[in-house]
Amino acid sequence: MEMEARGDLRSILPQLPVVLRGGALFWPAAAQEQLRALSLGPDVSRVTSGDVLADALSDLRQALALRALPARAAEGYALFFDDLLSRAHARDWFSDVLPRLARLLLRLPALLEAHYAGARAATGLRLLGPQDAGFVLLGQELAAALLACALFCLFPTAGRGEARLPAINFDALFSALTNNARQSQEHKVRCIAHYFERVTASMPAGFVSFERKVLPRGSLSGGVTYPDNDAWMKSSVPLCPFRVISSGLIEDEEEEALEVDFANKYLGGGALSRGCVQEEIRFMINPELIVGMLFMASMEDNEAIEIVGAERFSQYMGYGSSFRFVGDYLDTKPLDAMGRRKTRIVAIDALDCPTKLQYETSGLLREVNKAFVGFLDQSKHQFDVKPLQDSNSKDNHPSVNSVDCIGVSTGNWGCGAFGGNPEIKSMIQWLAASQAHRLFVNYYTFEDASLRRLEEVMQWVLRHGWTVGELWHMIVEYSSQRLKRETFDGLLTWLLPEDNVNNDADYMCE
Repeated sequence: MEMEARGDLRSILPQLPVVLRGGALFWPAAAQEQLRALSLGPDVSRVTSGDVLADALSDLRQALALRALPARAAEGYALFFDDLLSRAHARDWFSDVLPRLARLLLRLPALLEAHYAGARAATGLRLLGPQDAGFVLLGQELAAALLACALFCLFPTAGRGEARLPAINFDALFSALTNNARQSQEHKVRCIAHYFERVTASMPAGFVSFERKVLPRGSLSGGVTYPDNDAWMKSSVPLCPFRVISSGLIEDEEEEALEVDFANKYLGGGALSRGCVQEEIRFMINPELIVGMLFMASMEDNEAIEIVGAERFSQYMGYGSSFRFVGDYLDTKPLDAMGRRKTRIVAIDALDCPTKLQYETSGLLREVNKAFVGFLDQSKHQFDVKPLQDSNSKDNHPSVNSVDCIGVSTGNWGCGAFGGNPEIKSMIQWLAASQAHRLFVNYYTFEDASLRRLEEVMQWVLRHGWTVGELWHMIVEYSSQRLKRETFDGLLTWLLPEDNVNNDADYMCE
């Protein structure tokens, strides 16, 4: 391996179950022997049930100097493979899928060696901590091997909390099968099981990239820094087209766009435990997203994580407790020049239960800059605060030939369990996308009643040619009035002139 690649490896090696000796990677001998037995099928391994599988995983963990599989996780593995799967389905797993996964794991050291040997500068697998902007490019086969490690609960756990890394092993995922939310949890595991069935039958040969994006707070020559209130006030950038979509899902977006993950600051949120809302569902139907949880530390206020190329494998219905895996999904999105599917997912975490903070200028700045760093291609744009030119001038809009010139597909970010105001969040994301020179915003309202006038307000604002700075000024003014209890109207009602407003009492929003 090249010297730079070795440096990348040393940063992530404490988080991997393999060891480095003499410049080469190996499984510890005891673990390799057990994986070899699993790879030869149930006639050799004697693994023919979930109960015995849990014992085998405990033995594997002990061979790696890890504690035995937690008791509730062992119960979850037994429950899923022995009770929730049909006998025929479970038999296929133990005779076919499990041995193939073991063979994939035996190749993990070689896959990592090949990855570092072939990685271009600054694209190798490594730990990306807070304020550490960087890019990791992984083959889908290596991603599958890392996910197999998570399924078998083989990743070391020591030091992950101190490094601000989320849990990556699947023990909590299976443990949660034994609680009251079992049905939605069962279908999360079914999505994961389906992914492994697909990749062991036919391994995909593309790539997935993970980028930690950072908006520097200090001065930076030739780049974009964290904008303050004055910068937003002075922005001359025109607002981009904004389409209101009342039904449908972000992941079904037909236009190429940045698809927003309503993220937890720890990437994946509760995907590998009991969570089952927007972020967690996306991580189940596109399991390669989970790989980022291995090496991406929690996000700070000026950071976002963009993942390109994660393939979708599962079809589903429902949300939360009603979530259900309903079958196979064939992802037909084309590949880009790097071999990645043209699925661009950006994880941005909103303020959690902000109450009054979401109306204070500091809270508004935090949210608009969080969305801005997620939507921005920092290498191509300055923060434009120049006087607005003629609205018909082509200089006011990004070139349609720009490689990043795609839109944003989003919705009520931070407005469910996080308690954000959907009206403010919709406008904030519009501002951020426009300032980042995105071509459009496709906004999925999920039939939220507070957004029923969103289309009317958006059309009115565009008709009057407002800039980013002008809309930002109005949001700050509205929020100030809300804090002072000078208005109890929702933002959308407040923005429209009185002669356009239907003073409907049930629309007033406290």
